[in-house]
Amino acid sequence: MAAKESAESSGAPEDENKRRFREALERKKAQAAGGAAHRDGGAKQPRAHGPVENRREFRRKSG
Repeated sequence: MAAKESAESSGAPEDENKRRFREALERKKAQAAGGAAHRDGGAKQPRAHGPVENRREFRRKSG
């Protein structure tokens, strides 16, 4: 029985730490989720310069 009591007493602080870390992680996730509302609007301007119509072609001088 002495081994059983020592196992329970050593297991309880680990469970307590796990619970505290889990609660802290939940608080952190809740704070991060609250600040995402301003990102719904998208960028100010979707395409600043637009697609390139024609690529420049570089040729050597011949002469």
